[in-house]
Amino acid sequence: MRLVLAGLVMTIGALAQSRSGDVHVWPVQGNLYLVVTPGANIAVQAGKDGVLVVDTGNGKVSDQVLAAIRTISDKPIRYILNTHFHADHTGGNEALAKAGVTIEGGPGFGAIGVNTGTPQGAHVYAHENVLNRMSAPSGKQSPVPASFWPTDTYFAGDREVFFNGEAVQMIHQPAAHTDGDSIVYFRRSDVVVSGDIFVTTTFPVIDLASGGTIQGEIDGLNKILDLTIPEHEQEGGTYVIPGHGRICDEADVVEYRDMVTIIRDRIRDQKKKGMALEQVKASRPARDFDARYGDATAFVEAVYRTLK
Repeated sequence: MRLVLAGLVMTIGALAQSRSGDVHVWPVQGNLYLVVTPGANIAVQAGKDGVLVVDTGNGKVSDQVLAAIRTISDKPIRYILNTHFHADHTGGNEALAKAGVTIEGGPGFGAIGVNTGTPQGAHVYAHENVLNRMSAPSGKQSPVPASFWPTDTYFAGDREVFFNGEAVQMIHQPAAHTDGDSIVYFRRSDVVVSGDIFVTTTFPVIDLASGGTIQGEIDGLNKILDLTIPEHEQEGGTYVIPGHGRICDEADVVEYRDMVTIIRDRIRDQKKKGMALEQVKASRPARDFDARYGDATAFVEAVYRTLK
């Protein structure tokens, strides 16, 4: 318990410092490290085979991120995994990929989907809907330059690789935060990287325009719980690195999932009674969670609009 609490205090301290624009590194467990940035959390796995990075931040502090990674390992970045397409998680793709080195003929994710070309730097993997959101049909201007795109995509349920002595899985969660979310599970280290399906700082952000839904969000949280196992009295065991916020364990995800489900059920009941969106928002169905997670207006609206 003492070690868990110490790690929690250290992580909270790092998050507070990150608001000033600094980047900090904190060990999680096994081969995994958390790089705290002013944008999104970045997970780093390091070992004899090189470095694997999950998400790359907003790109505004990539030099600091690379310097932080070098304090963990001096081996090259081999893989970058994107949990979804939003710029606060993919804005550093170009800089970190350019700083890496592709493994030619080495272990790979065996992506079945789109390959946008053999990169000079690290491979960037994501679900194919991430590439769809970042690119555009032929003849049209893409919203994001090609240098930030995934170089390989998958469209089946999951992709995996054995790297640095452990199995790593990318697990697609349809229609959750977006339509291209991946949960990344490091099996030997026993760490789950959730992307923005799970955060500790706000209510869930359900990107309606990008295929997000409330049921997919709850399904994603339940999938994280399927992967997590607590050690003792619901503390420790499998650790979860959220898209934003502190390092968590299963109990934290259960609490968040229950909160989301309670609010969903309240809004569903109100909608069944014929209440309009503005009436539901005025009733403040998330009021008992506002003090912890902030303004629930966008979340309530997203839940209302995606409920059948």
